[in-house]
Amino acid sequence: MNFKDQWNLETALKILQNQTVDSKLWAEAVEWLMLFGPPEVKELLLKASGIATETYFPELKPSHFSAEGEPFYDVAAIAQSLGINEAEANEIIRRKEIEHQMRHFLSTSSETIH
Repeated sequence: MNFKDQWNLETALKILQNQTVDSKLWAEAVEWLMLFGPPEVKELLLKASGIATETYFPELKPSHFSAEGEPFYDVAAIAQSLGINEAEANEIIRRKEIEHQMRHFLSTSSETIH
């Protein structure tokens, strides 16, 4: 079963509201909502993610923005902020691409945007 089919909106929202749920399960619910939730939920989570990034990783700045205003980050900068090497960060992103059955690396004709 692929990641999209493992969740639905009602279940993901119930998990977010549960104060005793396992943090890994909570993170998976947020991940599902960010990818497949309704636009208004995605917008709220994107704002919260931006605040958390600014608070806990103030050195990490978006390298680009989508037409919808979603930030894109350089993988090397993400790896440095997390204290891991770039190869490990790339591998995590590639695993997520397989799990989500969608691309998370975006590229243009002359450069890669992450």
